[in-house]
Amino acid sequence: MAEWQKSDWRNKPRIQMPDYLDAEALHSVEGRLSQYPPLVFAGEARRLKAQLGAASRGEAFLLQGGDCAEAFDQFSADAIRDTFKVMLQMAMVLTYGAKVPVIKVGRMAGQFAKPRSAPTEVVDGVELPSYRGDIINELAFTPEARIPDPGKMLHAYTQAAATLNLLRAFSTGGYADVHQVHAWILGFTEGEKAERYREMASRISDTLDFIKAAGIDSDNAPTLRTVDFYTSHESLLLEYEEALTRLDSTSGKWLAGSGHMIWIGDRTRQPDGAHVEFARGVQNPIGLKCGPTTTAEDLKVLMERLNPENEAGRLTLIARFGAGNVGEHLPRLVRTVEQEGANVLWVCDPMHGNTIKSATGYKTRPFEAVLREVQEFFAIHRAEGTVPGGVHFEMTGQDVTECIGGMRAVSEEDLSDRYHTACDPRLNASQSLELAFLVAEELSSLRLAGEAARAG
Repeated sequence: MAEWQKSDWRNKPRIQMPDYLDAEALHSVEGRLSQYPPLVFAGEARRLKAQLGAASRGEAFLLQGGDCAEAFDQFSADAIRDTFKVMLQMAMVLTYGAKVPVIKVGRMAGQFAKPRSAPTEVVDGVELPSYRGDIINELAFTPEARIPDPGKMLHAYTQAAATLNLLRAFSTGGYADVHQVHAWILGFTEGEKAERYREMASRISDTLDFIKAAGIDSDNAPTLRTVDFYTSHESLLLEYEEALTRLDSTSGKWLAGSGHMIWIGDRTRQPDGAHVEFARGVQNPIGLKCGPTTTAEDLKVLMERLNPENEAGRLTLIARFGAGNVGEHLPRLVRTVEQEGANVLWVCDPMHGNTIKSATGYKTRPFEAVLREVQEFFAIHRAEGTVPGGVHFEMTGQDVTECIGGMRAVSEEDLSDRYHTACDPRLNASQSLELAFLVAEELSSLRLAGEAARAG
């Protein structure tokens, strides 16, 4: 069999990708990108893969979160900082509940392209091509804005590089200090409605006081003030992905240099399609979205295609069924994995199956439905004796009003106040942290049940 090449996807059926009108301009952009430095490095991707392998065994837990679709006009240092800050808070709460390290992976520095349910959309009787993310075309509803522009890939690269630069600075420059992160958590739990979370926050305080009394603090323990933070995105625009793919001189394997982890969406997981062909040849950890239409046979073929060596940490299965549907679909897929003896990490995406249209006309997601799907995901894994290894949220650190419900009770009437998403509705900072407390309770319950079973 011929050795995999990064352009092999071009010989496969492609969907959810634009047809560029100016081939010469596209070729020029691809050439420039191929000369740019990769955004991430092979050693980082290998370290993430090892950590995801630990999560698949219950020795760590994955927190993956960030924007639905990164937008050029909303890019700012404050927005990056706010999302990073909330993810640190969520990770601390989850670490306390699970009593294992939490792997922090942002949907950042690459989440610029979006699959769409239809190739066109109609507004007031006018039909135009769908908006596919800022790396491809523009949100404005005009014929000119919806023409795919290859030059946008250069803009995306620049924004991704700047985002990564800031994330690396935040991760190692003291901003991630565990005592500062906990002070933010305490601020969240001061409100009247946060009373149920105050006890856990107090126990975290006691733990930090104890380790400080034992002589361990940020000054003499660097791990208390630095974190590993990785980036991920859906590898949808393969011209961009190919141009940033590099041969790693250490291992002799190809690396998708656009992000530490890439995933394949539920719409583009055809075993003989272009997206699976690209992902199978790179050494990065790969995510695979599994929706209601994923069959056991589909999963068997995809696991063999994407992880032929059955390597731990290589393949993450991201379940997204919708609240009330998990029991119908997840057990058969879990049993398929067990029957095949496959090494996978199971992660819950409770966002994509719970999108509704509000009475006020906005796309939204009810907080209660998001929580319910997470609870159903944990219940199925508890029943099957398998490991629920992570969660995957669309969220932002900003005070948006896009998802209804939560402690601060965003209503349908509130949606118009701060509805800023370029695509799908995101949890805001308060909803994200509240969800982390609720997931931590699930993790704590699971851990205690496991300890009781071993003791018995």
